[in-house]
Amino acid sequence: MSLIQWVNFPPLGDERGSLVALEGSKTVPFEIKRVYYIFGTQQGVARGFHAHRNLKQVAVCVTGKCRMILDDGETRQETWLDSPTKGLIIGDRVWREMHDFSPDCVLLVLASEHYDENDYIRNYDEFVKRDR
Repeated sequence: MSLIQWVNFPPLGDERGSLVALEGSKTVPFEIKRVYYIFGTQQGVARGFHAHRNLKQVAVCVTGKCRMILDDGETRQETWLDSPTKGLIIGDRVWREMHDFSPDCVLLVLASEHYDENDYIRNYDEFVKRDR
């Protein structure tokens, strides 16, 4: 099974420009309870390095690009996020890392749950041994 799963967001618009609508339980495969974005990441800095027990996410590079690594403890796959019309679905119990941010990267993340520190798995060895 591939960890790399995409959701497409068809652009709307006309000669004035484009618009993408993100709607929970419609264009996004869950109810959206939290939205955040990462920007201004310095060159050489990587982010993520955690998994979630219950949270699901969709990540979209609204501008720029970054490389995403997903790992379920058995399979490790990577892909580039580089389109504002494609979202990467990240399931629960999937380790994620973000690398190689372009200087203009804005990574938007839509989450199925509110922030809960207890939902995080921050140690990879523990993730592989117990939390899969």
